[in-house]
Amino acid sequence: MLFNRTETAKTLLLPASLAGFIVLAFPIGDLLIQPLEQRFKSPETLPKDIDGIIVLGGGEDLKRSLSWGRPELGIGGDRYIGAKELANHYPKAPVIFTGGSGSMQLQNTKGEGSLARQLLTTLGIANKRLIIESLSRNTYENFKYTKKLLPARQGTYMLVTSAFHMPRAVGIANKQAIHVIPYPVDYRGNSDKLRKIDFDFFDHLKSLEPAWKEWIGLTVYYWTGKTSDWLPETTLQTSQ
Repeated sequence: MLFNRTETAKTLLLPASLAGFIVLAFPIGDLLIQPLEQRFKSPETLPKDIDGIIVLGGGEDLKRSLSWGRPELGIGGDRYIGAKELANHYPKAPVIFTGGSGSMQLQNTKGEGSLARQLLTTLGIANKRLIIESLSRNTYENFKYTKKLLPARQGTYMLVTSAFHMPRAVGIANKQAIHVIPYPVDYRGNSDKLRKIDFDFFDHLKSLEPAWKEWIGLTVYYWTGKTSDWLPETTLQTSQ
């Protein structure tokens, strides 16, 4: 429009406007995130014994926690609730938190581990049960660094992370030969029955944004050999 190229402007703006309207009107992200969130479900009956509970970072809001000097949960805060549920069910199992900051601006703040410790102990999990790893910047490094800290190398671990993130996490755990049982939390999509036109743009972005990022992450991790399957469907324990 600035250069008076009206036809080119129409060619660009009309499809973009239509796409924006569709995202505004309908939770299109649900269709992208649904295959991810339905890939793994929590076990109907929890195992009698486990060797630990692995909680992937991402539920905390590091930037705001550092800004205001108090622990703040982010949109993925259900990861901490899931950890607490399992910690109550397995009162003797260690709780292993793994996660640093993936942001270049927040590297080496040393806040991730202490923030996780604060949040977990505030929820009532004893400090002596916690194993904290805060050097990792991504999911691959979560398992790479945590592998060295596991109480039992060939043990069985409950894995807590967002449901949309679980397939990639399981794929990496399989590649690292870590036996995990998925315990997905933090669902972002809606069920088919509740999916409708409602013009709630912000709510629609809560499923669209993590969905497209996760599909890219799955593809890149598969291409680079960090996972053996593009969309993992079984854990190492059940596939053997």
